[in-house]
Amino acid sequence: MHIACIMAEGPGRTDDLLHDFADRAAARGLRLCGTVQVNTDCGPGRACDMDVRVLPDGPVIRISQSLGAEARGCRLDPEALEQAVAAAEARLAAGCDLVIVNKFGKHEAEGRGFRTLIAEALARDVPVVMGLNSLNAARLAEFLGETPERPDPTPEALDAWLSRALGGG
Repeated sequence: MHIACIMAEGPGRTDDLLHDFADRAAARGLRLCGTVQVNTDCGPGRACDMDVRVLPDGPVIRISQSLGAEARGCRLDPEALEQAVAAAEARLAAGCDLVIVNKFGKHEAEGRGFRTLIAEALARDVPVVMGLNSLNAARLAEFLGETPERPDPTPEALDAWLSRALGGG
């Protein structure tokens, strides 16, 4: 099983690392599946807009919803997330070399979201890399039955992990 999680410090850093990683993997000629997240700054005092690009070439889906200035709850739009999941699952069924998931989050920890995609990719022996935060690390390890690899959150470490996962050293 080839699965890795990235946990980078700083807002949006994990998203940026995975986005750039996807670009490098595509440049290597790999067939990609999954999603990368792109955040758009909405200005001071406002939460960013969150979009995911379904790999390899779209669509781009807004997964955040605007709840108003005083809202404190989760901004994830579950219907939009499931739309992205369905698109990614269709790509996996068509065949791919690498699955990238922007985040193993609350929905995945609770058995929804990209969880089935991750399980199917692993069953097909397709390497998986995803973003993770410490809140969901234990639930991911429980789901996998083991602790996934955690490469340093650098482009070099991600590329080295991919080479090992693809059997190149």
